[in-house]
Amino acid sequence: MAVVGAGIAGLACAELLRRRGWQVRLFDKGRGPGGRMSTRRARGWRFDHGAQYFTVRDARFARAVEAWRRAGVVARWDGEIVVLEDGSRRPTGGGTERWVGVPGMSAVCRHLGAGLEVAFGTRVERLERAGESWRLTSAAGEQLGRYDAVVVAVPAPQAAHLLAPVAPGVAARCARVDMAPCWAAMVAFDRPLELGFDGAFVHRSALSWVARNGSKPGRPPGEAWVLHGSPDWSRDHLELAPEAAAERLLAGLVAACGGIERRPVFLDAHRWRYALPAEPLPETCLLDAGLRLAVCGDWCAGPRVEGAYLSGRAAAERLAVPRP
Repeated sequence: MAVVGAGIAGLACAELLRRRGWQVRLFDKGRGPGGRMSTRRARGWRFDHGAQYFTVRDARFARAVEAWRRAGVVARWDGEIVVLEDGSRRPTGGGTERWVGVPGMSAVCRHLGAGLEVAFGTRVERLERAGESWRLTSAAGEQLGRYDAVVVAVPAPQAAHLLAPVAPGVAARCARVDMAPCWAAMVAFDRPLELGFDGAFVHRSALSWVARNGSKPGRPPGEAWVLHGSPDWSRDHLELAPEAAAERLLAGLVAACGGIERRPVFLDAHRWRYALPAEPLPETCLLDAGLRLAVCGDWCAGPRVEGAYLSGRAAAERLAVPRP
């Protein structure tokens, strides 16, 4: 079986398939697993520039998180989280238990992917039916093999493009999902800012969220911050150069905090083109049983790490059944 995409949805799917006795091969265009559960390392700094943390609501996900905790790849983040709006600060109300990968968010996906066969740096450009099986071709024209079944675990717009020639009905469902972008700035300072919080939801700003990365368990010391642009701001400024996006988001942090006197010693930005579904599909995953094709992701089951994990497992459970 082939799985396209090695984010948490694809890895959760492949890991369950393997445990049920299937031979699985994953393909991902990136250099490593994780998708938006990524950790960027630069000039000695470390930034969780995609997913910031995750929460637990579903009992099935709770069991997975407990296993990860015992394995030492996740820990609870007890940082001070506030709301910033128009220069003022207020508490969030508390009560939310937040978890992070250790030593970075990507640790969860590396744990899930241990022992799986993954072809990194491989963008799947075309799916074709070959009798009762699937044939995959890379963007470089390389034949990637034939498979009994395929799971597509990529953002909805990319899934729609890939599936349109072979599964137009499923592709149409994917195409209905609007996914907002997110600019993420990575900022480091040579001295503590002493802002009095570790993370903040930011209102009425170019920013939607800021976090002091070093406050999370297992991170190296140092004043490394991640700043997320709001969906509207990120969409309006989608084609900015990374340097310009980083400067504008830094200005948003300065404004939200009522001023920051020092300049950063490191500043960069990354654009997540498909970050958040405006309205996720109600289904946990999409399935065409006749084609032996499943599609999964956080845009199916909810825009959270938990949703992506459960969507990947649902795809595996529904697809890994005997042929009719």
